[in-house]
Amino acid sequence: MSRVHDALRRAEMGELGPDEAAEPVRTPEFLPVNGPPSAAAPVRLNIHPGMLGDAPLAPFQPAPESHLLDLNNSHETPAEEFRTLRTRLNHLQTLQPLHTVVVTSPSPAEGKTFSAVNLALAQSHLAETSVLLGDFDLRRPIIHNLFQIERAPGLSDYLTGQCTFPQALRRIEGMSLYVLPAGTPVKNPLELLNMRQAKALFEELPRTFNWAIFDTPPLLFSADANLLATMADGTILVVKIGSTTFDNVTRAMQSLCENNVLGIVANGARASELYSKYTYYYSKTE
Repeated sequence: MSRVHDALRRAEMGELGPDEAAEPVRTPEFLPVNGPPSAAAPVRLNIHPGMLGDAPLAPFQPAPESHLLDLNNSHETPAEEFRTLRTRLNHLQTLQPLHTVVVTSPSPAEGKTFSAVNLALAQSHLAETSVLLGDFDLRRPIIHNLFQIERAPGLSDYLTGQCTFPQALRRIEGMSLYVLPAGTPVKNPLELLNMRQAKALFEELPRTFNWAIFDTPPLLFSADANLLATMADGTILVVKIGSTTFDNVTRAMQSLCENNVLGIVANGARASELYSKYTYYYSKTE
């Protein structure tokens, strides 16, 4: 820009040579000639099922500390709980448009990521169901560690135009689950999520995925989850038994305006309490 200003100053003083005068002054590419685009201009991302085949394949190798459930083991009580949650959500889907779901919590360490990941796994075990698991917690992303995959390219790289949508995905081998990791770290996640591309992403994902489940930051510690909840079809609030206070639950519900809260998942129940529900159906010999 300094060269342009210098050329204009010299032109006013009559100091430009014949070669310089013949060269037109170019407008920088990042400045639109006709002014800024209209804020109402729609964004088209052109996401469709055909592009999923281009997503890189990743083996299902969960980290030892990931606590991902073995949904092939019907005797595992926690797995049965997520199947129950899956059934209820699939029933709701028959009653209302429901494809994109934000999973969050009032505070950290209440089990939101655990719930989001295992719910996505439960949904992906149904035949002919494409499921997206997105790590929208750009402040403290962890899903890439749980699946032992690379963090980038991912969501942030796609929204900033650094990669295509299939390049940002990881297709988990042996199941219909696609993971969208957080991507390259960004300085201000809220500004990135406020981009029109983020809203357009929520609008177009239902054309490709039957379910898109997003892990987000805690509600009471950043505005990210509140923003994402306004874009999604529904929100699941995860609370931890013996840890989450009633006041925090109330504040979290108020921050969401209670408009699209699908329900509350209580995490941290004792295994003995859950196991007693299923002892009638499963004997030790089975």
